[in-house]
Amino acid sequence: MNIIVLIKQTFDTEEKIIVKNGDICQDGVNFIINPYDEFAIEEAIKLRDLHSGEVTVITIGPERAENSLRTALAIGADKAIIVDSEDHDLDEYSIAKVLATVIKDREFDLILCGNMGVDYGSGQVGPRLAEELNIAQITTITYMEINGDTAIIERDVEGDKELVEVSLPILVTAQQGLNEPRYPSLPGIMKAKKKPIERLEIDELDIEDDIEAKTTVMETFFPPQKNAGRILKGDLKVQITELANLLRNEAKVL
Repeated sequence: MNIIVLIKQTFDTEEKIIVKNGDICQDGVNFIINPYDEFAIEEAIKLRDLHSGEVTVITIGPERAENSLRTALAIGADKAIIVDSEDHDLDEYSIAKVLATVIKDREFDLILCGNMGVDYGSGQVGPRLAEELNIAQITTITYMEINGDTAIIERDVEGDKELVEVSLPILVTAQQGLNEPRYPSLPGIMKAKKKPIERLEIDELDIEDDIEAKTTVMETFFPPQKNAGRILKGDLKVQITELANLLRNEAKVL
């Protein structure tokens, strides 16, 4: 079984976000593998160990993103690919186009990625890529079992579960609860140094379609601070009367 895992490098979730001149400051920031992508890596390794084959991790990003690939290789992935995006302004549309070009001529049975990135949280890249490759897609999965050319999948649906049976190849997005991601071991870290990383440049890819970004981030800013809540005191009838007056005259929602 050939499995591809898409990963993204994001801010460490413990980092303090600093906005300067309408953009997020990256000076001195620690970057990690997007937490949802860790579920995808773990599931890919488990399936590889059960059904044999290999796991290839792919990322699009600047040179620093190679660190996340090395981590994925240390966890247990077999090969890695980085597509350098240093000089390109990409959005979810263009990222899916680039990934489709990289993947379309490679043999794969399954593509896994995180349900969303913890930075922008759009959750678009996986579904867009599936459309580009013309394969089935199932999002927010919490359980998966492979039987031959068929996958039995359980997914989150608005507080409930949905059971799906689908033929391979497919693309799935991993939700929290799918598994418990492992940490890189010391032997794994040593082996990762010898595992291959394929380096690609966007300009060198034979991309037939226009990959110009369709969306532009005009400004990034924090939401306005909320005022402290107000606690009403006194008799219940008095509180109700005061609440109604506040909603009508101050909040102006009545």
